[in-house]
Amino acid sequence: MSRSDVLISAAELKSRSDLVLIDVGPREGRDIGLAGAVPAELGADFAGPGGGDLGARPLPQIDDLQARVRRWGVGADTEVVVYDDKGGLQAARAWWTLRWAGLTRVRLLDGGFQAAQAAGAPVAPLAAPFGPEGTVEISAGHLLVLDAEAAASLACEGRLLDARGASAFTGDEAARSGGHIPGSLNVPAADNLGPDGLFLSDEALAARYSPFGGELGVSCGSGVSAAHAAVALAILGRNSALYVASWSGWSSDPSRPVAYGQH
Repeated sequence: MSRSDVLISAAELKSRSDLVLIDVGPREGRDIGLAGAVPAELGADFAGPGGGDLGARPLPQIDDLQARVRRWGVGADTEVVVYDDKGGLQAARAWWTLRWAGLTRVRLLDGGFQAAQAAGAPVAPLAAPFGPEGTVEISAGHLLVLDAEAAASLACEGRLLDARGASAFTGDEAARSGGHIPGSLNVPAADNLGPDGLFLSDEALAARYSPFGGELGVSCGSGVSAAHAAVALAILGRNSALYVASWSGWSSDPSRPVAYGQH
């Protein structure tokens, strides 16, 4: 996999009329999107009911996801583009979930809604899909996932990357707030982007991730920012395994160890 397999530029998107566009919310008041885009919600469409060891945003049931994807008009040969207005942090979870379900022709819009607007792509009020349903068949398990035991094992080997911001990762030991899985390493997903909101160059992403060898696991608060890290690694042609439950699942068990600080 390479950058062009993972990302689509705003310029390419503007020149295409054969894509299914999925606008991944929450949108915080934004009621317009790219013309023809289907509105979707991170929590309702790309996650299932959570709690406890499952974490806040477990993966959806595959039958439920298939029904949604078909409603969006996705067929076996459809190319899907997911986007948001949050630097890809929401859309990355959609990208990862659709790839996990076996869709190979799905890309993330680099720079999101803002980049497409700046490129002059047409916009329109977001509305439920009205075209014919798709017939795509999906199945679970096409990307690697981690449970708590596997995440802890990778962390002990220095191969579990935590994509949360530094303050959440560091935590507050006195208040017993935040913290991280012992041995995990903090590589914030937000730093995968440049000031323009686009993903960093391959060279810059490699500088971020090349210090970490072998097969990597990615974690965060609830399996969202970690998917952004998985996107960055995929741009570099590297596979990773997602700890979907992430910190929300790990910290639900008070018997599990918690580390504070940056180490």
